[in-house]
Amino acid sequence: MSEGASAVSATVVNTRQADLRAGESRLHVFVLIDALGWKVIESADFLNDLLPHRQPLRTVLGFSSGAIPTILTGMLPSETGHWNLYYFDPKGSPFRWLQHFDFLPARLLDNRYGRKLLKEMGKRVLGLGPGFQCLVRPDLLPYFNWVEKRNIYGERAISGAPSIFDQLAEKGIPYKVYSYHQHGDAEIVELAQRDLRAGQHRFFFLYLSELDHFLHEHCLEPEKIARELGSYAARLRAVYEAARECDPGMTFTVLSDHGMTPVRERYDVVRDIEALGLNMPQDYLAVYDSTMARFWFFNERARQQVRACLEKIACGRILGKRELRDLGIYFPDGRFGELIFLVQPGWIFASSNFHGRWMPVGMHGYHPDDPWSDAVFLSNQEPPATMRSIRDVYGCLSLPLKCGGGVR
Repeated sequence: MSEGASAVSATVVNTRQADLRAGESRLHVFVLIDALGWKVIESADFLNDLLPHRQPLRTVLGFSSGAIPTILTGMLPSETGHWNLYYFDPKGSPFRWLQHFDFLPARLLDNRYGRKLLKEMGKRVLGLGPGFQCLVRPDLLPYFNWVEKRNIYGERAISGAPSIFDQLAEKGIPYKVYSYHQHGDAEIVELAQRDLRAGQHRFFFLYLSELDHFLHEHCLEPEKIARELGSYAARLRAVYEAARECDPGMTFTVLSDHGMTPVRERYDVVRDIEALGLNMPQDYLAVYDSTMARFWFFNERARQQVRACLEKIACGRILGKRELRDLGIYFPDGRFGELIFLVQPGWIFASSNFHGRWMPVGMHGYHPDDPWSDAVFLSNQEPPATMRSIRDVYGCLSLPLKCGGGVR
């Protein structure tokens, strides 16, 4: 590059940096790492020098489908309407037309190829969004609907509340979002560095999803975890440096939606329920979500027998209405379950709709009181208010919306 061209380039970069430092143009970078738990990093050196403001955050009961909308809106699942992925909705089910084919043998669709066909149909024809998976028996699909019909990392995607992306768009604040819907973790990091140096946006949100699967497989192997964390730390240092080049006073925050609990025991609750001799869907419906079972009943006999069966299982318990309210997951219409059974931390179902017969050594979806379930908040700036749960992250995400553009 010639001396003149270098001078012009430097002038452009300096101008962008000056713009970003001017009040509302402060740069904010948020990195959400799925399943990065406080117990995993509290005694590790994970960007400690760059992000000195560090603490655990209480998650919400359930999985990312409930936790991430809570982060993006600052509202609990009972307010956003986003909790587990499947909910009872026979009148609104996109698959209610399948009832006309219930005379066909179940094996025609209840196999790998049939489920793949239904998955692609849900995504491409029925408007169920890029994340749809056929995770219940195909003949039961007409009873259920799917929560995430749109990519929740986009605008107008969370049904019950505006997300940070809706708010940024309304305010006309330029932002960039990266997620697994378009790229893998390594590519996201590379793209973010490039876009940061371009200087055209002042809010960046990176969702890195691949650590979740890694911890499912290697939660009991500290040496492998240390190496993986080292790899993530090195990549994020590069993003941090790119952000600092653009705005030395930027805010850089790493957070997560939940942790990962080591799995020690398994229990076959499906076997116990099926041994009752009840028929599904004539008597009841059930969805088994790795750590919780959710039931709907069509007669009192089924309700009483299932409850009595679950009350005998020592490794879990039925959640009462008051507790569901306290946890922010109570829905008066019972759409996510008339009865919800949750196992103790460290236990999973021997088989479920979501993990099949795969046996992970790490799992999430336990009661938020479980220390291994705690999410993380790591930042180079002191948060603007007390941080206790993932719900409080929204106060940091929304800083660019406030006059002055956040921390100075």
